[in-house]
Amino acid sequence: MNRYALWQYLIIAVSLLLGLLYTLPNFFGESPAVQISPLRISASTDIVLLQRVEDTLKQANLETDGTLLEEGSVKVRFADTDTQIKAKDLLESTLGSDYIIALNLLPNSPRWLTDLGALPMYLGLDLRGGVHFMLAVDMEGALDKSLDRYSTDIRAKLREQKISYAGVEKHAKKLTLKFRDAESRAKAETELKSNYPDLSLKEENLENRYHLIATIKTEAIARMQESAVLQNITTLRNRVNELGVAEPIIQKAGVDRVIVQLPGVQDTAKAKDILGRTATLEVRMVDDEHDLDAAIRGKAPMGTELYEERGGSPLLVKKQVLLTGEHITDAQPGFDKDNQPAVHLNLDNSGSRIFKQLTRENVGKRMAILLIEKNQAEVITAPVIREEIGGGRVQISGRMTSKEARDVALLLRAGALAAPMDIIEERTVGPSLGAENIARGFNSTLYGFLAVAFFVAIYYTAFGVISVIALAMNLLLLVGLLSILQATLTLPGMAALALTVGMAIDANVLINERIRDELRGGASPQLAIHTGFERAFGTIVDSNITTLIAGIALFAFGSGPVKGFAVVLCLGILTSVFTATFVTRGIVNLVYGSRRRLDSVPVGKIWIPEPSPTAQKTIPNQEKARSEPIDTKKTSEQPFDERNIKPQIDAQAKTRTEDTRNADSNVTVESGVKSTGKVKNKRKSSDAKQSKN
Repeated sequence: MNRYALWQYLIIAVSLLLGLLYTLPNFFGESPAVQISPLRISASTDIVLLQRVEDTLKQANLETDGTLLEEGSVKVRFADTDTQIKAKDLLESTLGSDYIIALNLLPNSPRWLTDLGALPMYLGLDLRGGVHFMLAVDMEGALDKSLDRYSTDIRAKLREQKISYAGVEKHAKKLTLKFRDAESRAKAETELKSNYPDLSLKEENLENRYHLIATIKTEAIARMQESAVLQNITTLRNRVNELGVAEPIIQKAGVDRVIVQLPGVQDTAKAKDILGRTATLEVRMVDDEHDLDAAIRGKAPMGTELYEERGGSPLLVKKQVLLTGEHITDAQPGFDKDNQPAVHLNLDNSGSRIFKQLTRENVGKRMAILLIEKNQAEVITAPVIREEIGGGRVQISGRMTSKEARDVALLLRAGALAAPMDIIEERTVGPSLGAENIARGFNSTLYGFLAVAFFVAIYYTAFGVISVIALAMNLLLLVGLLSILQATLTLPGMAALALTVGMAIDANVLINERIRDELRGGASPQLAIHTGFERAFGTIVDSNITTLIAGIALFAFGSGPVKGFAVVLCLGILTSVFTATFVTRGIVNLVYGSRRRLDSVPVGKIWIPEPSPTAQKTIPNQEKARSEPIDTKKTSEQPFDERNIKPQIDAQAKTRTEDTRNADSNVTVESGVKSTGKVKNKRKSSDAKQSKN
């Protein structure tokens, strides 16, 4: 009855081993480090850079605790923050402006744990330290940017439809389209209404001038604001995630604000660089008409700029931008027809139309494709336009490696912000404050655990000790699960961890009290254990499901700290149900299930309450029930036989009788007892005994 199969014990053992293995990395802490990341795609991160960093630090007599080369960055670990700051200043002066040198924190986990995939759980900003930014979306700038886009599109549309116009001007929040006659204005108005439904058009006559005033509708501005905030969040997340910053928190706050938290990053200025790091494309025409040598000597013609192609050859490029990366809908790395690395771009409808017209009007001329990154432009390629290119698919190739092609595609996908953003709040949470919060959270959980363990062990004796062991395993599994999932633990999450200690013991209390009830009813020890676990299981599951539903709702509709609390709460519910019902019973079965003769159940003292005086008057033949504790040692003197477990209940009977083989039990109730109403206890198994008159 009270026995587990071998596979059930193996589940408990494997769970305990995995929980211990994945919990261990969280006890090693973190050490200060410096992270070196390339600022430009052309700057490489390889073994040469790693050796250069090591040599630089060695020459300056700065000791390190190890160096690590990961994809996209070099990380150097130090023993203290003073050495970390000195190394940062030294590397900034040595490596120049091609790299980002940022302060960071690295886990101290042993290498063998890292190789097994056992990593410490992520810590939030309030526990680990880092930088916090609140950014506000500049909707005035977004509106101005949208009007510029409409101005370009309207010009192209009017030329495409061969509608003559005198010009398009932008004033404040409106566009003024000028025409020479009313007929042209009417045609333009009809065309624009069908193609730009978000524009409100109004005719205006000034002397002999025919104007058409275009403004963005109010509802379109509201949609634009919502879309700009969401697109900016996506863009910021792409920048931070894909450029190597771990466990960031990027979320909307209010109507037009975004919160960005970068745990572990201690350098606010470098964090701004990371947020500002993006790339976009510009398509310009190459100026082959003017003297290139004069431009090299510093006498560049008006309206041109001097750049260098990849490979070092100079190139004179016109300043006029014909197409930007705003029109890029997708960018993927690949190969060209010569099997050379390339980037394949997809343009939107407007970009496809512009690029088609550009290539049609400049056949035989050179077109420069520039990559703009951190306000620095670089000519990727300058091909000769052989024919008109339509369809919105563009291929960029020329002197780039496969890794560079992937990086270019990555940065182009991250794109530019839909609307400008201003940092209105910034703060840094130091690692010392984070360590203090961790210590407080750990102590609160520890003291709560010790208090609960002391009470349960005293009140329920041996079964209380088993409950404490299950509670400890519950915490072990919870921390291990958070580490496996790489969930972010915040200060509210620490509160949920402490709360889980108190909630998890409830299930063990239900089980222990149910076993007491069975013993109080006269059940044999083995039957009391079996029935106690069976009947408590349903109550435990029901109560935890309701709490789990509340936790899921918090996670679905909450944000920030609320989500951190909900994650730990939900995971804690799952682990507590597992340990209370499966692990606890496994330990009980291991200790008591193999005993063929069990004289008592060490679950604390069991009391039978005295009946009320009213009950004594209405039942004259009933003796005063004993209030002394039941001596469970005499509950059963014969070996337990499972074949005799055939409990029967007659709910309408006034007395309950059941024959039992435990004849020597001291728990007896004399004859003549009559029921005063319906049977109050409708348990399916009852071992109350009635002696003969």
